[in-house]
Parts: sequence; structure tokens; C-alpha cells
Amino acid sequence: MTGDGTRAVRAGLPEPVAYEPALPGPVFAAHFHLPGEATGPYTYGRDTNPTWTRLEAAIGELESPDEPAHTIAFASGMAAITAVLFSQLRTGDAVVLPDDGYQLLPAVRSRLEGYGIEVRTAPTAADAQLDVLDGARLLWIETPSNPGLDVCDVRRLADAAHARGALVAVDNTLATPLGQRPLDLGADFSVASATKALTGHGDVLLGYATSRDAALADGVRLWRKTVGAIPGPMESWLAHRSLATLALRVRQQAEGAMALATALADRPEVVAVRHPGLPSDPSHALAVRQMRPGRFGSVVSFVLPDKAHAERFLAALTLVDDATSFGGVRSTAERRARWGGDDVPEGFIRFSVGVEDPEDLVADVLRALDEAKA
Repeated sequence: MTGDGTRAVRAGLPEPVAYEPALPGPVFAAHFHLPGEATGPYTYGRDTNPTWTRLEAAIGELESPDEPAHTIAFASGMAAITAVLFSQLRTGDAVVLPDDGYQLLPAVRSRLEGYGIEVRTAPTAADAQLDVLDGARLLWIETPSNPGLDVCDVRRLADAAHARGALVAVDNTLATPLGQRPLDLGADFSVASATKALTGHGDVLLGYATSRDAALADGVRLWRKTVGAIPGPMESWLAHRSLATLALRVRQQAEGAMALATALADRPEVVAVRHPGLPSDPSHALAVRQMRPGRFGSVVSFVLPDKAHAERFLAALTLVDDATSFGGVRSTAERRARWGGDDVPEGFIRFSVGVEDPEDLVADVLRALDEAKA
């Protein structure tokens, strides 16, 4: 059995062919030669593409290394999220969402309710979604949650949902498949924005959904074909290329995030520091049981006294970009409340640790904090 680093380097590669590249270039084609009956595998550009096939196989190997799985790639993380929800839910169904998840989930809720689907919400922490599961068709979990970094017990929630006849989907964006495997914990779907840590370079919009159930995967794939939410071949190739460094990036980012969270915890002007790897974090004990050792993600959140203080801090940073998104090789941070939609204080900072040397990053942050106080 190979390790995660080896698997990430080799995942989805074709068998070696003399004088051909290890990872063939992107295939740009709207249509393919198709004599006779339309039996595929490649027929039309909205259905399938060889570059997607390789990427989807690679992601499937990472999300489910021990059992066969089916991955469907999308043009963005939101395309993947909505494909799972709208392919599985019908008028009269009920769905359970987190009320502290990604900020576009309220917009999704509005659309679901417009189609006659009942939407129930509960916080991620303390497995609160258990209380609203009865009669639901699907449970949507986001753990760790974005941006609050709460963690819930996927196995416990999945077992409870399945006992009630509900499907379970887990947003695995923050953890990545090297930090957490939702399918091993009982989920029916593992869904993620590959825009973030999976590709890790801030140059691709992409999403995916993975399931071990072929029928469930077929429903999601048909939704992709119907709405046309397909990834571009260049984006798919870039994503596959980026997977080779995933284990290296996850390791370095996790080390940096722990160093940053530890340093922030000692600052009197900084409150509510959250990172699942911190022993003092409310989610730490569960994260240790559920996530892979030492791989608690690249994101640290904390709160500064007010909006002005937070903006002085961000402006003083030199190694960190003031930008949204997370999981990239370059550290980024933002005052999350500027977007609206998240229930966070004005001084709330979501900080995504990159692959810079941890000591350099921590020094830059501490210096910026000092300047922001002046």
C-alpha cells in the first residue's frame, strides 16, 4: 500500500507509452470522430473529455484509495455543490444544511425553497444537525466549517442520517482528501472546491463530487451534462498537474498554520483563535479522531478588536496577500465581514497559510500586529 505522497504523485496517470509525456497535455475538442452508434467513450465535449477522465480518476484515488469511487469534475466548487443538491432533491423533500457554512449556502437555500424543498439548518458544532434530521432526504455537512472552523462527527451524523433514510454529503474543501476522507467515515458524497487547497496555486476554478455509489454518481453526472457546468480542459490539466505537490503543500501549510495559531494565542489583542490542530481548540479532540494526524488544514481564524484595527493589520503585512479564497501556496488573509453573509465580528480575520517558511510568516504577522496597535 502506497503513502499519500506517492499516491498524489502517481494518481490518474496513464500507463507509460514510449516517447509520450507522463501526463498528456489537455485535449481541446468540442466533438470527436464518432462513426456508427454513439457508444463513446468520447462523443461530445459536454459529455466527456480525456483530460477530465484522468483528473477524475486521480481525485477518486485520493478520496477513496481502498475502494472504487466515481468522481465528477465541475467548473467550480459551487457547481459541484449545487449538482449534488439539485440532482438528489425533489419538491416535497427536506434537506439539512449547516447555518455556519460557506456564505453562498443562504442563496442556495432560497433557490431550494423556491422549488418546494424544505430547508432546515443547524450549527456545525456539537453535532447540532442531529436534532433536525428526522424525515430529511439529504444531510449536508461542512467540517471544518468555513470560516468558523468548527468540527462535527461525520461518522455519528452519517450513521444517524442513514438510519433515517437520508443521504449524506460532506464538503471536504478545507480538509482535502489528504486531511480527511468523508467516504471512509460513512458519507455518500465527498464534495469540494478544488479551487482551494487541492490545486493550491490560485489559478484555477474547479470543483468535484465523489461517490462510491455508481447510481448516485450517474445522477450527478447527468446534472452536469444537463446544465453544462463542465470544467475546461486547461483547468483540468492544471489541476491534475498540481496534485503532484499536494502532500508537500498540505504538510508545509499544516506546520505553518500550527505555528501561527500558537503565536496568535499569546497576543492579548487577539481573541477567539481557532484552528483544529490547537490542543486548546474546542474541536481539537474530535479533529484528532477524525482527521489525518497533523493535517488539520491551512486556515486559522481569529478576531481583532474592530474593523479599523483589522484593516491596519492587513495593510501592514508584507508576506501575505489581502485576498479571498484559501489553500494556496501564497499566504492570504482577509477581514471576512467585508463580504457580508457570515455571522462574524467586524474584526474577524480568516488567514490561509501558504508554504512560506513558518518562522518568516509568524515574524511578519507579529510585526504587523505591533504596527496595527500603534
